[in-house]
Amino acid sequence: MDIATLVGLLGAIAMVIGSMIFAGGVGPFIDVASVVIVFGGTFFIVMMKMPMGVFIGHFKALGKAFKPSVYDMGKVVERMVELSTMARKDGMMALEGQQVPDRFFERGLQMLIDGSDEAKLVKALKQETKAMKSRHEGVHSAIKAWIDYGPAMGMIGTLIGLVLMLGNMSDPKSIGPAMAVALLTTLYGALIANVIFGPILSKLEGYTADEVAYRELVIEGLRGIARGDSPRNVQEQMVTVLPPKEQARLMAA
Repeated sequence: MDIATLVGLLGAIAMVIGSMIFAGGVGPFIDVASVVIVFGGTFFIVMMKMPMGVFIGHFKALGKAFKPSVYDMGKVVERMVELSTMARKDGMMALEGQQVPDRFFERGLQMLIDGSDEAKLVKALKQETKAMKSRHEGVHSAIKAWIDYGPAMGMIGTLIGLVLMLGNMSDPKSIGPAMAVALLTTLYGALIANVIFGPILSKLEGYTADEVAYRELVIEGLRGIARGDSPRNVQEQMVTVLPPKEQARLMAA
């Protein structure tokens, strides 16, 4: 569980609600018409914009902002060195049944066991990484659509409220509800973009970058084993693709 994402989201919502309470209560900030215009309208616009599979899938992906995959790069390097030692000592078949962190690593290891050369191994794993990035980018596009169209629907709601207000200036009782729709839709659109979906998108993009870095590390290690490099060379080559901070930590260990 990513505590920062959970606490940050809940904290931001609490600050907004708290300010409403201190200003006189939450009631004046709740308007069914405004909710329907902004949240309902944005929902269906995003559905229209995205393929149905991506649209449905992006709701599940939102949960990954709170529970991402965690990659210990140092342990990956250590495990790859162990596998390299086994392969040099007992051959590729010694890698059969060895435990690895995930399916991507497992697939690459199985390709080595099945006799794939370095070029074939790297090509297959890079294609899989490219496909993963494409899937993630589709999800990110759906989330970005909420960020783009939420405020736009808020502006549409504002215009609707202004039309209602200006069309009934002779009736003072109708001005208040119309003004509420005009202002609250803008508020709801800003909340969608800046409190909910904007920070989540940034988190998911960062997690995708972490996964790509992890996969590049695995590919570098497996290609070293495929070439028959020594465990020390495998380790050194893997360290070169790590972020500078992680490189320094491993070199100091």
